[in-house]
Amino acid sequence: MAVVDAYWAAPPIARTVATTVFACSVAVYTGMISSGPFWFHYSHLWQLPPALHRLVLPFFLTGPNLGVLFDTYFVFSYLSTLEKSNSKFSRKEDLIWYLMVVGSVIIILNQVFTGITFAYLTGLLIAMCYTATQDQRGQTAHFYVVTIPAQLMPACLLLVTLLTAGMSHFLIGVTGLVAAHFHDFCTRIYPEFGNGPNLLPTPWFISWIMTTPRIQNTVYGSTYVPPKDKQPRSGPLPDSWRSAGPGRRLG
Repeated sequence: MAVVDAYWAAPPIARTVATTVFACSVAVYTGMISSGPFWFHYSHLWQLPPALHRLVLPFFLTGPNLGVLFDTYFVFSYLSTLEKSNSKFSRKEDLIWYLMVVGSVIIILNQVFTGITFAYLTGLLIAMCYTATQDQRGQTAHFYVVTIPAQLMPACLLLVTLLTAGMSHFLIGVTGLVAAHFHDFCTRIYPEFGNGPNLLPTPWFISWIMTTPRIQNTVYGSTYVPPKDKQPRSGPLPDSWRSAGPGRRLG
């Protein structure tokens, strides 16, 4: 039960994404489902109906073998850091919008410049690593058995990716680094140092989705909180009296 309690107590976005990544990867590598839907090419958008799911699924497939465990761990670790302590994501919808923006940039860069149509999770990991370490400048981090400055973690991950996974994964990682820089410039650097507005504000509809219906995460799961106009009215009278109709004066 301690493991179950710890799972439900984890940050909800990190928990959900990491679980989905692990489940999809295990299903693909054990042959339960095909890897076809996890590949993306822009021509898939011109189909009828458009294969919109391919915009998301390439980010849910890890590397094979031990990559299933390590990539899932890094996804959970970096997302947890962003969700719990990063100053840029005070609301859940801000983090969701960040993932959407960074993922879109990674797809566009790979479709235009590299021609790579798979393994986009590598780019997302590098992007999240870069963003997570921006608030950790001056601190140290453990990279396997080596202690390094926290801001060097993205470069170290890129180097390991090149040595272990090859040039294609390295290029995807570079697109993730560019995507993270792009988001950081639009939302932090330009507003702070250029005295300009936030160029990528979180759209209102994402906030609306996050609050309708309202979901409260508890240690044992999630509870539904209806909107205020649908919540039962409280008062000193019991429910049976309030539902009995209008009162009448006696005498």
